[in-house]
Amino acid sequence: MNVPREPSAGTQEAARFLRYLVAGAVAAAANYGSRFGFSVWVPFEVAVVLAFGVGLCTGFYLMRRYAFEAHHGPIRDQAAKYLAVNLLALAQTLVISSLLARWLLPWLGVMQHREALAHAVGVAVPVLTSYFGHRLATFK
Repeated sequence: MNVPREPSAGTQEAARFLRYLVAGAVAAAANYGSRFGFSVWVPFEVAVVLAFGVGLCTGFYLMRRYAFEAHHGPIRDQAAKYLAVNLLALAQTLVISSLLARWLLPWLGVMQHREALAHAVGVAVPVLTSYFGHRLATFK
């Protein structure tokens, strides 16, 4: 007779991380895609910050609802902590994107699509720091 077992803590954590990655990918796509629209009207660095706001709002909803299943918790406290964790991610994204777009990629001779490439790398950098920040602080 097969008795259903409770999922192990490791399995639960892996499932949570997978949900986080999916939610984060959707938020990152919203962030990344909206930057192109913002870049029509504002300089690159300003567009990165504005696009980050789009991704931030998208990510908060998805993380709260699906990745960490914390949609019954206090939204004001979660939003404040989410913002704090993501301000660190914004700093990482902005510094990496700007350094790549303005210095490293031109130095390497990469001129075509350098802002798009730089922003894609900048958005990817804070994946792990944000996960642990949200896991341990925002949605605990």
